[in-house]
Amino acid sequence: MESTGQRKVSLQVKMLIGFLVGLIAGLAVNMTQPGADWVDTFTTYVTGPIGQIFLRLLFMLVIPLLFSALVVGISEMGEIRSLRRVGLRTLAYTVVVSSIAVAVSLIVVNLLQPGAGVDRELAASLLAESAGRAGEIVRTGAEQPSGINAFISIIPNNLVEALGSNSAILSVMFFALFFGIGLLITDTPNSRLLQKGFEGVFDVTMRLILIVIRLAPIAVACFMFNLAALFGWDLLVRLSAYVGVVLLALAIQMFIVFPALLVTLGRKNPIAFFRETQEASVMAFSTASSNATLPTALKVADERLHLPRRVSRFVLTIGATANQNGTAMFEGVTVIFLAQFFGIDLTLWQQVTVMLVCILGGIGTAGVPAGSLPVVALILAMVGIQPEAIALVLGVDRFLDMCRTTLNVVGDLVAAQVISAGEPAEAGPAVAGENSDTAVEAHPS
Repeated sequence: MESTGQRKVSLQVKMLIGFLVGLIAGLAVNMTQPGADWVDTFTTYVTGPIGQIFLRLLFMLVIPLLFSALVVGISEMGEIRSLRRVGLRTLAYTVVVSSIAVAVSLIVVNLLQPGAGVDRELAASLLAESAGRAGEIVRTGAEQPSGINAFISIIPNNLVEALGSNSAILSVMFFALFFGIGLLITDTPNSRLLQKGFEGVFDVTMRLILIVIRLAPIAVACFMFNLAALFGWDLLVRLSAYVGVVLLALAIQMFIVFPALLVTLGRKNPIAFFRETQEASVMAFSTASSNATLPTALKVADERLHLPRRVSRFVLTIGATANQNGTAMFEGVTVIFLAQFFGIDLTLWQQVTVMLVCILGGIGTAGVPAGSLPVVALILAMVGIQPEAIALVLGVDRFLDMCRTTLNVVGDLVAAQVISAGEPAEAGPAVAGENSDTAVEAHPS
């Protein structure tokens, strides 16, 4: 376990080094040789292709990852039959609160506009450098249906076409949810074997993404060189504003939305709750991993919050994968920020689509180092923004990852408190030990 942790920290350090190297080199070129011919040649034949290869590898893997994660996540809710009612309430709570979280982030980023003010001509010229792919995406977005037809189009009539289209990601996720429900209500030897197969797809895809992510430092350096050489110091100003907006959105969810839920639904004093969950918060901030913090969260729920074990273990185990408020907010803010930076106006429907994908995409990103990266890249392509733009945020991703993971873990404990408050008093200790081993084993740390 120690070597794995060291490898994660080493990767983040390398990504930060790549970010700084690309940024400094790009700023130097921007100040000393703006518009030089060799810079265009270098970005066209060296840094550009390296970044494109990295992104194509991510796009190749992100659909299998999200599809298998959603199928397995839904189907696993049937493993603990006695908690089916709790499972449905947990699912409803997760969808509603995650929607609030992403709505908060979208409102904040639209009001404060951290990416606005960049020279539109420069942004357009950068977009033009990848006109082939970006143009196809924009044309596809222009052809998307609107109104009630947009809602109907979420249901795919051809899964193969949906799998091959970035703009149809909601259709793929709808089928994954639908298929997962089918596995949940089908209890046969063959269906259980099929579920194991999807678990295998998820494991293999996650391992491959971990391998691809090792190329991230080089790709980040290439991306940042291209961006800094074009935008100069304006890049740093916008980046600091972006970090501030992300932290503000997370703070609103943590200190306004969560306390309101605790008071109204959880029957718990928010100050006492934050004091009692302090150990889990510190662990989450330190490790930047919801799965690694799960044992501590279970201990806090049992010994400090005194929640019924059958409820808390189920909610926290599912929440470590599915209830990712912080991750969804980070993805929502990032997509809108980059849209503002490159001067792309997203319609209300596109922003709602971003919100839905962020909520669903969070299920497949938990526990993966830099796991939001492929989902953010996919959403960017879906709304017509060149995926290379993710380089802007990777240099500060480690710190933001620590912050959003803290929100994820605290949000899981809030969910456990709220769901437990709605359970009959006699239901808690009667089966305190029931299925506890199963719950812990579902997400080993």
